[in-house]
Amino acid sequence: MKRLLSVGIMSAPTISFSLRGKYVFNGKNYQGEYTATIENGRVGFCGEEYEELCFRGGDSFTLHEVTIGVNFHWQRKEDQSFKGDLKITAGHDRVLYNEPALIAVNLIDVEDYLVSVISSEMSATSSFELLKAHAVISRSWLLHPILNPHAGGNHQTSIETEKRIIRWYERDAHSLFDVCADDHCQRYQGITKQTSENVQRAIDETRGLVLRSIDNGEVCDARFYKSCGGATELFENCWADEHYPYLGAVRDDKDSILPDLTNETEAEHWIRTAPKAFCNTSDRRILQQVLNNYDQETQDFYRWKVEYTQEELSEIVRERSGIDFGLIEELIPIRRGPSARIYELKIVGEKRTMIVGKELEIRKWLSHSHLYSSAFVVDKQTSSDSQTIIFSLTGAGWGHGVGLCQIGAAVMADQGYKYEQILAHYFPNTELRPLR
Repeated sequence: MKRLLSVGIMSAPTISFSLRGKYVFNGKNYQGEYTATIENGRVGFCGEEYEELCFRGGDSFTLHEVTIGVNFHWQRKEDQSFKGDLKITAGHDRVLYNEPALIAVNLIDVEDYLVSVISSEMSATSSFELLKAHAVISRSWLLHPILNPHAGGNHQTSIETEKRIIRWYERDAHSLFDVCADDHCQRYQGITKQTSENVQRAIDETRGLVLRSIDNGEVCDARFYKSCGGATELFENCWADEHYPYLGAVRDDKDSILPDLTNETEAEHWIRTAPKAFCNTSDRRILQQVLNNYDQETQDFYRWKVEYTQEELSEIVRERSGIDFGLIEELIPIRRGPSARIYELKIVGEKRTMIVGKELEIRKWLSHSHLYSSAFVVDKQTSSDSQTIIFSLTGAGWGHGVGLCQIGAAVMADQGYKYEQILAHYFPNTELRPLR
């Protein structure tokens, strides 16, 4: 059974696009290059104003200057091409663009969408078992709120007082389409990214298969990210205070026991060393399965380090939080999860002290884009000339750490694990079952 999905691709005051094949809008055929602009809160197109444009039935379309990696260190613009229909409407989606503008939406079948997601989230030449595992979790994540109507997040939810800001960002922040095409949801770059026969086979051989919770039979909210850093995190430490048994703490190794990384001493030892884990690899052959070209601009994802002068750190925090702490004096972990990720951090400044969470908000406040993860320890030292205070953050992993570790899963597939075993490792208390 076909399921039609609406995917938000981009938002801007002006959108330039090209149509290949005969697309139909308002009873007329269109193909070639066009531009739409926002005019009086409506869509300006070919000298007229419309509530929305909807082009149907052509071969493919290209959107020019699409921003990818929004607010991350790999942010850039590129032209992207898509199958399916194109809708352009006027509105405001704060994830894609901060101001009212035009929004370009791709209308496409779910399984066709998944072909692109698998090729966009990682390489289309990845091992077949990894492709199948990712097909299942991408399908499950996508259909979780659709098939479980009572499930869902809280837009931008926060608990804020004068001395404490706890914020998290959920998937239903979008109101004008089902999902966006960037890292906020799942990377979806249409037919721009190279696909392969194996990608289509992975979709076909897992068609309709989803992960379901053993507890209640619901389709799982199957999250994923680049590298867990050796241990996975709890859902409730990143998003709403809701516990999912299948999104628990897992040691990313087949034999070893996970230490208590909520303990500061254990966490510090863990982060300052490089314990054995599936995702602890520097094998470029494997990494190229998961990391696209712009992801490969860095290799320090399992263990990483950033340094700021006191002045640099203070300015970053002021700019990213909108709060003037004065000079930052201390960064103190208050609460860590089982992967050593901090989800409450005390920031001590000369003007004020405040606790910030959850993990993504911490990562945003401490970087011009985002820290790789919130699993870090802090060293404060004075430079050799005794004139400058340096804050060094040594960290582990890349991403929120909840659910499937893509690099770890790639290593497991390379070692001969089947996709069912990979899913069972990262999502305990689940079973593979077809959609009803």
